[in-house]
Amino acid sequence: MKDSNPQLMYRSRIFEVYEEDVSMPDGRVVRQSRIEHKPTIAVVPVDPAGRIILIRQYRSAVRQYLLEIPAGTLDKADESIEQCVQRELAEETGFKSGRLVKLYEGYLVPGYCDEYMHFYLALDLFEEKLPSDEDEFIETVFTTVEEALSMIRDGSIKDSKTALGILLASGYLNGKQAIRQTESSWRK
Repeated sequence: MKDSNPQLMYRSRIFEVYEEDVSMPDGRVVRQSRIEHKPTIAVVPVDPAGRIILIRQYRSAVRQYLLEIPAGTLDKADESIEQCVQRELAEETGFKSGRLVKLYEGYLVPGYCDEYMHFYLALDLFEEKLPSDEDEFIETVFTTVEEALSMIRDGSIKDSKTALGILLASGYLNGKQAIRQTESSWRK
């Protein structure tokens, strides 16, 4: 399949929107929109007491406060994925991690966007605060894994990356994980 004539419709700090003609497997050509997004991370921080640190922040796109795991965009050219995890963790929770465990990676919404997210578990936390981004107003919320799972079930957690991250972390922490990879096996 060959795509032709991509037209940049909009550019922001972290993504670009294109429209283009796309050849379908049956030979038809259709006009589609797509978003090219920088790589992203999500991290489930677990403190020494075994509590997950969630963040509550206002999300203007959905006009409400959401409970989420810390996440962010790899927006520095020379920053590794793990450095991005540590930076976002420090900016959003005031902690860094002594041990990062890769849980999963994949596309978030491939129907229209190429955003690729790397999920981590952060253990052995230590205090190290970085200033938050200017558009972030964040409150930290400490909860047990069981309470977080209950919040997914009762709809208190509505963010899908957060639900996935908590489910993956819970499985890892309980030794029942379906997906458990060594760090080197995720490298491409």
